[in-house]
Amino acid sequence: MVTYLWSVAEDDAVFKALADPTRRFLLDLLFTRDGRTLTELESEVEMTRFGVMKHLRVLEAANLVVTRRSGREKLHFLNPVPIRLIHDRWIDKYTERQVAALADLKAQLEAPTDKEERP
Repeated sequence: MVTYLWSVAEDDAVFKALADPTRRFLLDLLFTRDGRTLTELESEVEMTRFGVMKHLRVLEAANLVVTRRSGREKLHFLNPVPIRLIHDRWIDKYTERQVAALADLKAQLEAPTDKEERP
């Protein structure tokens, strides 16, 4: 069993951040092209600059977005690691049994029967 140094509070922050469609859209924008400024992100959504800043703060608190200063600009980058940790902890373990069952079913269906073995 794999254990991560990841707390329930961090899971909650990621789930909270992903719960909002605007924040998911901002993450999608960063996925398509990383290193965007606030002005670039603001131009893609129909809300005020302060609204976008508020959403980015939630994403930063969940560690889904990291920032770096480049001169006078603040660049925003996607950090996919928290999403992967959520996937590994909450999704992957629940699908393992179903995938194993489907693999077993496939093997049973493809196994030769007594009738197929006879000439």
